[in-house]
Amino acid sequence: MPSPAVFSASATVVSARADLKARNCSEVREACASRGFSFEYVPLQEVPGEHLRVCPQGNTCCTVEMEDKFGQQSKQDFETLVDEISHNLRSTFVSRHKRFDEFFLELLENTERSLNEMFVKTYGKPYMQNSEVFENLFAELKRYYTGGNVNLEEMLNDFWSRLLERMFTLLNSQYVITEDYLECISKYTDELKPFGDVPRKLKAQVTRAFIAARTFVQGLSVGREVAQRVAKVSSTVSCIRALTRLMYCPFCQGMPSVKPCKNYCLNVMKGCLANQADLDPEWNQYIAERPLKEVLVWSPLTCLCDGDRVGCQEEENSSDEDCWNGHSRGRYFPEVQKDGLTNQASNPEVEVDITRPDTNIRQQIMALRVMTNKLKNAYNGNDIYFQDSGDEGSGSGSGSGCTEDCPTESESPPSEAPVVEADRSGPVGAAAQLHTPVAVPVALVLSALTLQQQQWR
Repeated sequence: MPSPAVFSASATVVSARADLKARNCSEVREACASRGFSFEYVPLQEVPGEHLRVCPQGNTCCTVEMEDKFGQQSKQDFETLVDEISHNLRSTFVSRHKRFDEFFLELLENTERSLNEMFVKTYGKPYMQNSEVFENLFAELKRYYTGGNVNLEEMLNDFWSRLLERMFTLLNSQYVITEDYLECISKYTDELKPFGDVPRKLKAQVTRAFIAARTFVQGLSVGREVAQRVAKVSSTVSCIRALTRLMYCPFCQGMPSVKPCKNYCLNVMKGCLANQADLDPEWNQYIAERPLKEVLVWSPLTCLCDGDRVGCQEEENSSDEDCWNGHSRGRYFPEVQKDGLTNQASNPEVEVDITRPDTNIRQQIMALRVMTNKLKNAYNGNDIYFQDSGDEGSGSGSGSGCTEDCPTESESPPSEAPVVEADRSGPVGAAAQLHTPVAVPVALVLSALTLQQQQWR
């Protein structure tokens, strides 16, 4: 006859089997189907979980196939979430870049057209015969704005020199002006000041407006590129395991509707995005520069654990027992780690090698650092070098307002006209008497550009 101990053991087994049978996996099957999973087999009831490699190995509703697919889906979900969060930011950069670029180029074109119409009406044929001087000016301004290798100061100096030569020749048409003589006049431009103080004021306004405009659009481009590159996360094996435990191990435990504890989620995200978090200080410095202050801040660590993205509980409460802590339903006790790679050495959820920074992230940090410095300089009116975005890889060309292709006075002058040599001083006095009605509309160009700069600060 069996002993009482045997009866006791038999009763325990029967009780355990009854309990096992009572805990079925129907809710898990329904949740998997609603997420689009198509598993060959989902247990009807919990089974021993010794086969699991990521989720807890107690009684489980998961097979090896399910756990593997959960791991793949976790990686995909995470990368999609990060990309979605940065999408709005990237769209903001794109739209602002497009709006400003269209605005500035339209303003430049309208100014050139208005200037041309005014000069044609005021000066007629003499202007039309020399209009390429102004056409070259606006072409060089546009080339500078769009990233060309143009030295604004040299280009403007050259413009005034070319304009002086043309006007001096027109005002002294009774002479045949030699190239040597014109070169001599150009050398004394600073002393003669034929256009008064207009060139100096124009140079100050133009350089400040165009430096600010070009740097601003360059800054928007850099911000968009950085956000786009950083959004392409490369998840480590440890990160994928942690994401699987966070997002899908509750399924294996028969509780697919239980949300992860928020602090638990934060630790997982801080470990998976340790390198990206190191971008924050430089990013904050970058967007603090005028006029980028209103650009959205990208903070994926917090955003990923908010709302329904990962499905965390709304608020973290240390006494809350009704959330998934990575092992079961209950409180999450570990402290939330600080942001950044070096602070993840003791991350309880993700193993992070703090000795191997992500090269791509370091490159983006440097790109932001360089752009921030350029924005600071540009706001103070200091010109800075940009890699030429056109076909000027040689770096040649200073952006002079007129090149050797500019038309010259090639028509043969009347034989009776006196030839003005470089040592004759008479016409120089005439140059000193030049007035500046032609320069006044040019100043209006800069007034308009300065106005738009103030609007975009």
